[in-house]
Amino acid sequence: MSMDADWKEFGREIRKLTLKLVYEAKASHIGGAFSMVDILSVLYGNVLTINPKKPDWEERDRFFLSKGHACTSLYATLALKGFFSVEELNTYSQNNSIFLSHASHKVPGVELSTGSLGHALSVACGVALAAKRKTKDFKIYCLVSDGELDEGSNWEAILFAPHHDLHNLVLIVDYNKIQSFGSVKEVLELHPLAQKFEAFRWRVIEIDGHSHKEIYEAFLSINESTAPTVIIAHTVKGKGVDFMENNLQWHYKSPSKEQYEIGLQQLNK
Repeated sequence: MSMDADWKEFGREIRKLTLKLVYEAKASHIGGAFSMVDILSVLYGNVLTINPKKPDWEERDRFFLSKGHACTSLYATLALKGFFSVEELNTYSQNNSIFLSHASHKVPGVELSTGSLGHALSVACGVALAAKRKTKDFKIYCLVSDGELDEGSNWEAILFAPHHDLHNLVLIVDYNKIQSFGSVKEVLELHPLAQKFEAFRWRVIEIDGHSHKEIYEAFLSINESTAPTVIIAHTVKGKGVDFMENNLQWHYKSPSKEQYEIGLQQLNK
């Protein structure tokens, strides 16, 4: 089986488990969880140096999910990779569960509790700087949403990273063009995003965020960089289930039983 087939199957399983979690918990944010699944499938499939049996292994690569409201697909990914059992996720969003509806550092494999937007990139910069000064070889990856780039704290970090030559830092922008109250273009236009990062002295790669080949090649090229890298991944909110795709309401909405069954049928094709 090819790597692309492996990534597609991994992504399918992540989406199915994410859909189940959101449906059973009557939770939200499935649109943003689905848009980043293909990135997660490649990142956890063939890129990150990690040990699911030793989540705190000192030499591991670090992944920070800044858009913590979309944690269901990260939880699903970690479970499928063996950080904990899939069955443990049955408590998702229940009282006294470690599996909160925003990313929680109590979950094995989750580096930072997130959900208040605009924080993780600054933390990632600090970890990258510490790793550089200690001459550690691990890399630091941080995934942000496009709407999250409205936060000024992100732009402080975007200035900080090239100033300190953080070549071990990789920022991934989940550029699905929809945020909580409308399209990014309507709420606060980011265009031209690539040129903004270039002006801030980042190495910029733009890709189709659902092409496993492009995602993998972008990650492979990072070793060539002497500057922080940003991967602008053009994605579709709700990717994988047709009635969720590019639909703002799936930032908030929980699927009905009928919608869950239709979505599962589509993901099983």
